Amino acid sequence: MLEKRKMTYSDLVSMKIEDRKVLARRLLAEKDPGTGPEHRARAWGRFEDLSADGGSEEVADREVEKLLSIMSLRQKVGQMTPDTTIEEYVPACIKYNDTPYIAGEDLDLEIPGVKFTDGPSGVVMGNSSTCFPVSIARGASWDPELEREIGEAIGKEAKSLGANLFAGVCVNLLRHPAWGRSQETYGEDPHLLGIMGSALVGGVQEHVMACVKHFALNSMENARYKVDVELDERSLRELYLPHFKACVDSGAAAVMTAYNKFRGEYCGQNEYLIRKILKEEWGFEGFVISDFVFGIRDGKKALLAGMDIEMPIPGHYGDNLVGLVEGGEVSESLVDEAAARILKTKIRFAAKLSGNPADTALPGCPEHAAIARRAALESAVLLKNEGAFLPFDASSQKKIAVVGALAATPNIGDMKGSSRVYPPYVITALDGLRDRVGEGVEVAYSDGEDGVELAAALEGADAVLVIAGLTSDNEGEYIPHWNSGCGGDRTDLGLKATDIAMIEKICAGCDRVAVVLQGGGAIMTSPWETSVRAILMTWYPGMEGGAALAQILYGDYNPSGKLPVTIPRSYGQLPPFDRDAERVQYGFYHGYFLADREAFPVAWHFGFGLSYTSYEYSGLAISDSGPREDDEIIVSVRVRNTGSRFGEEIVQIYVGCERSAVLRHVKDLKAFGRVGIQAGETVDFSCPLRIRDLAYYDEAGKRWIVEKTRYRIYVGPSSRDEDLLSMSMTVR
Repeated sequence: MLEKRKMTYSDLVSMKIEDRKVLARRLLAEKDPGTGPEHRARAWGRFEDLSADGGSEEVADREVEKLLSIMSLRQKVGQMTPDTTIEEYVPACIKYNDTPYIAGEDLDLEIPGVKFTDGPSGVVMGNSSTCFPVSIARGASWDPELEREIGEAIGKEAKSLGANLFAGVCVNLLRHPAWGRSQETYGEDPHLLGIMGSALVGGVQEHVMACVKHFALNSMENARYKVDVELDERSLRELYLPHFKACVDSGAAAVMTAYNKFRGEYCGQNEYLIRKILKEEWGFEGFVISDFVFGIRDGKKALLAGMDIEMPIPGHYGDNLVGLVEGGEVSESLVDEAAARILKTKIRFAAKLSGNPADTALPGCPEHAAIARRAALESAVLLKNEGAFLPFDASSQKKIAVVGALAATPNIGDMKGSSRVYPPYVITALDGLRDRVGEGVEVAYSDGEDGVELAAALEGADAVLVIAGLTSDNEGEYIPHWNSGCGGDRTDLGLKATDIAMIEKICAGCDRVAVVLQGGGAIMTSPWETSVRAILMTWYPGMEGGAALAQILYGDYNPSGKLPVTIPRSYGQLPPFDRDAERVQYGFYHGYFLADREAFPVAWHFGFGLSYTSYEYSGLAISDSGPREDDEIIVSVRVRNTGSRFGEEIVQIYVGCERSAVLRHVKDLKAFGRVGIQAGETVDFSCPLRIRDLAYYDEAGKRWIVEKTRYRIYVGPSSRDEDLLSMSMTVR
């Protein structure tokens, strides 16, 4: 165990887990509650004194030039270096990011630091932040307007807790459902990722800066510190980067790099990704930060590649970077470039945000809880509803049996990794149901482990509700050097064997069974799906999840969620996955792209989700059947609610190229929209589609090409072929 002395970076990374926890407890016990990084300086420092035009290019450039002219090398490097000490960071192994992690604060010049807080299901700081459904759930809502509202709420809470940068915009592509952190992203399709990620950026940046992560190709967890990802340039450009570019184009302040390697070099020091693509090709004007501790392996390589800020503690920048410059190994002009980016971004956001005071009463407030409940409602996906088994009618019920340990478990997602949120409360499924039905219906509960208790709960029940799925023991962030017992990548995509046995046992004696699934990604339902009447996927539904579930089950809300992932019927319908791999080859096909190519009979298609009403599509039309490359067409369709109640339908538009000179997906999602429709009503839905968005990436010419050929437009309620209307269009 280390004695009380100044710790070094190597001390931290080499400490045993238990020694680190002992030290963390001691440091927390010794901490003065009135001090800490959140109390250091004005929110935006000297930049609060700039005029209202502080966000203009001219004013910002002038202020940056002035500062660089008076700053020493050490002060400029200081903008790139964490201020959080190792002693301040060690308690993260017990409670991560309780206060902001700060980088680049200069008290002498009154330059504000970057004050980091993590996500994405809410602000991880403090003990009362609103816990929203996880990102994969919000992806199932297909509702960017709601996601922007969530972003605004998160931004307000982050600001009120002393942060100015929310690093919870995770848009990594879900290539394989075994990925342990699939809960932190929006799904398997780059267009959906880009739309939802950009919406979150827009909302967050009404109050604090937003950081997009993890750039790039971070789609597996256990081997993330070592794995080297290889793939062709078309797959990189068309599948793994577009959503990052969408977030950059929406004005994101920062981008965080990934831990993994790409084509032999770590992403945190990968010049092709950072300097060439992100900064030069895309024109990104914000700053780039490293992922934590192992995000940079070599300070010189990182600087040359374009890394602007090391996080969260000094290791490769700071004194080391000053020495590299003074020793002539790297040019000071590269430091100037990074410092200028950081300063200019701070100035730009100070001009926009410094006039709005923080409201310390915001975290976990009723207004934000209401948004969390709405998100839980919109994100639930009804996969099966045989014979209109749902919704339940409380007036005709005397008893409902609720079975499964998760029914009484506050199951909000990863409880061990960097995304953990500490909400003021969590409404479990059991809590929500009992509150909804009141005393009029008996809610009998059994965790399913005791046979006598289970039999008593089932006896005389009008319906049986099984709550089953995953917890952070089964999936989540993998941090073997920081915490023990982490979830990591999944080894089994189905329910636990004990849960399946319980479902089969119940169904053998009862035909009135519904299953509610919880988890952070696709859960295979074969073969038990045929035995139950209804299946509802609720993901990790946040702190209001139980209340939302009860509203759906009893018909107060008509489910409208659609799958942002493909749920396979067998492992053979998936691309290869080795969670311990040191080298992997990513490709052009995964998810519904692979299912389309192979005509796989998957269990549940991408974009699929049932409702308590029904819809009929007709009248597909496009505004121009022979557009040119620079044109925009309007795709329109009529959608009729043929059922007996109001519902919200998610209309999806896919495009395939019928006569391409290159290999293409059968179809790609290109647009979507939510529309509310009253019973018996028909609405006209229309959506713009840019022809340039149909381009493929030409590797030889290093350019995007819109082929002048025939395309097919598909419109419908899911990606399933039989659900889609289609028509041809020729680009001239």
